[in-house]
Amino acid sequence: MGSSLQGTSMPITPESLDAFDDDKVALLAKRLEDDDYPTPFDGLSDWHLLRALAIHRPDLTGPYVHLVDQEPFDED
Repeated sequence: MGSSLQGTSMPITPESLDAFDDDKVALLAKRLEDDDYPTPFDGLSDWHLLRALAIHRPDLTGPYVHLVDQEPFDED
């Protein structure tokens, strides 16, 4: 849980999504895979963030799309 993203409730904006890189997405995915959150809302927040990244930055989320837990989608 030592990630600097843990426990944040930053709004999901185009700018916040642009700030993600491969390493930050890998940390997010690891937290979701470990599923060790203090509250269910923390996990849900990360899930929403990964889902937004999968829609807007699919180049970063390919290996983690299974964590989004939905059918493949195309938002174009």
